Amino acid sequence: MRKMTALSLKNRALYSDGTKPRVLLLTPPMTQLNTPYPATAYITGFLKKHASDLCIPVQADPAQLLTLRLFSRAGLIQIRDEIVKKSSTKSALPKVSKKTSASVAFFLQEFGRYERAIDAVVSFLQSKDGAMAYRLLSPGFLPEGPRFHAIESYEKSVPEGLHFAFGSMGIQDKAKYLASLFLDDVSDVIRHAIDERFTLSRYAESLASSVPSFDDLYNALSKKNRTLIEIILDEIVDELAKQHSPQLVALTVPFPGNVYGAFRIAKRFKELLPDCKVVLGGGYVNTELRELSEPRVFDFMDFVCLDDGEAPLLAIIKEVQNVENKKPAKLVRTFVREHSRVIWVNDKSVPNIPFKDAGTPTYEGLALDKYLSVFEFLNPMHRMWSDGRWNKLTLAHGCYWKGCSFCDTSLDYISRYEDQSTDQLISKMQQMIDETGQRGFHFVDEAAPPKILFSLSRKIIERKISVSWWGNVRFEKTFSHELAGLMAEAGCVAISGGLEVASDRLLKLMNKGVTVEQVARVTHAFAQAGVLVHAYLMYGFPTQTEQETIDSLERVRQLFKNGCLHSAYWHRFAATIHSPIGKNPDAYGITLLPLAKDAFAKNDIGFIDPVNTDHDALAIGLNRALYNYMHGIGLDEDVRAWFDTPVPKAKVPKTLVQKALKSP
Repeated sequence: MRKMTALSLKNRALYSDGTKPRVLLLTPPMTQLNTPYPATAYITGFLKKHASDLCIPVQADPAQLLTLRLFSRAGLIQIRDEIVKKSSTKSALPKVSKKTSASVAFFLQEFGRYERAIDAVVSFLQSKDGAMAYRLLSPGFLPEGPRFHAIESYEKSVPEGLHFAFGSMGIQDKAKYLASLFLDDVSDVIRHAIDERFTLSRYAESLASSVPSFDDLYNALSKKNRTLIEIILDEIVDELAKQHSPQLVALTVPFPGNVYGAFRIAKRFKELLPDCKVVLGGGYVNTELRELSEPRVFDFMDFVCLDDGEAPLLAIIKEVQNVENKKPAKLVRTFVREHSRVIWVNDKSVPNIPFKDAGTPTYEGLALDKYLSVFEFLNPMHRMWSDGRWNKLTLAHGCYWKGCSFCDTSLDYISRYEDQSTDQLISKMQQMIDETGQRGFHFVDEAAPPKILFSLSRKIIERKISVSWWGNVRFEKTFSHELAGLMAEAGCVAISGGLEVASDRLLKLMNKGVTVEQVARVTHAFAQAGVLVHAYLMYGFPTQTEQETIDSLERVRQLFKNGCLHSAYWHRFAATIHSPIGKNPDAYGITLLPLAKDAFAKNDIGFIDPVNTDHDALAIGLNRALYNYMHGIGLDEDVRAWFDTPVPKAKVPKTLVQKALKSP
């Protein structure tokens, strides 16, 4: 470990007059429209508990602010004017050329209707004006751009069309679905005509996802010509700087789609407040920047922290407060730049913050009533993610199983398991209900421990607390019919879990700790208790053959047919350098491809699989089958019918799941 010098501390001083600094915690664009990402709420709650004498923590959500600026009447006018500006014509609206996307062409032609509808749509999606549902369903009120073609496709595959999904009384839900498609159309216009890097859930993701070089990100930040998105984001930072005058800005980047926004925000703060210091942390940093060596990162950031942010951030605040102390910095798990080199500082004498002492998350300072509840896909679990606002809470730190070979089991957020008492959990839930007025909870654990779910459910029932909650679990045998029923009585409305490859050979290879038959019994227990069940599915695992993929689909078909699953989603397997597969590829029969030397971001890693299966060709059929199964269609069909090219016949007994459900 390299020690910091007193000069280094002086250069990074937040203040010197003894006053408490304002620490501004931000989540950059983009994540979810319906709820704030929980990291700033967690850290704000921690600082209020442990550092109220050291700083004044405040939080804001630039992603929400950017969304509301864009999706407003004024924002649409800016978008339209920017398109006009880019056009070679001098008319009020550019002529639609063959190169103009269908979304942009329709937007320009129907701009008056977009302008008329936008504020009403946003207000409705904020749950402020339910009566507008009837107006949104009126023929001709919403301009129906290319995204509405999804309805035509749906009606072709589902005989009763939208009536199947919403019925005759589902006015609010149907209106919300159409309003969400309306926003998708506008988002497509922004992406096609304003900034190709923009989507509703991520921004400039390709600049940061396992990229071998910092060059593209750096060059994008250095360009003088700004897109409309960048202009608005800079304006938001200007307002935050004026409103809060922070001495320290803490940016959390959970995903690659937040990284460019974070650097853009940091750059603007540096221009406005040269003495303001910026710290970067979050899930992306923890997985992709663990070997950070790029000094140009620190043209924008002063500190880059790994793993849980509580201890590193508290250490930064404490050390910069004592700049005259002349002692080496006691920074924790933090990268800094010194003399043009990136160095790692981790004073191990500073203890980690026990999970049970981290405090209660707080949403104070965030405009909870302005988030947008949307759902663009008729998938019940996807709706749980995007529709409605949930209080986010973690039952236990890390994963109690921490054995899956595809997971980042070597990293702290998985490997270090710590729980807390049921009384603490109940207290936190009650505090969050009192603060937000909302009783819905999303437990964001990697895998919620069944022991905690059992004790928590009993306590909720005993205290007669009315809550609604959901989370992710392992489909292990502990989840009996009795436990599933207890959880449902306590307010559990949905669970998700990894069935992954739905092959016993591959489940054993990935050390999942479950079998397909076991998963069938567990999911059926939850379904019988009235709990929505979603399965994460995986294809392309090392050595997975085409036959095994088809057999997996057959098992999935049987699970849907026997009422075990309501929803599922296929993911393409990706190897990461922090997983057992990335650490020991020989044990899984693959050869890893070399990473670029001194790569900026390192996480996903390519590999050579000796089993030559065209997984991309199978993906279309897998998704087509799943889409129909979720709507109760084709459950008796041969699984080969979903593929455009010949695939082998499934070798799974037709009664596999049925027999499993009859077993003890």
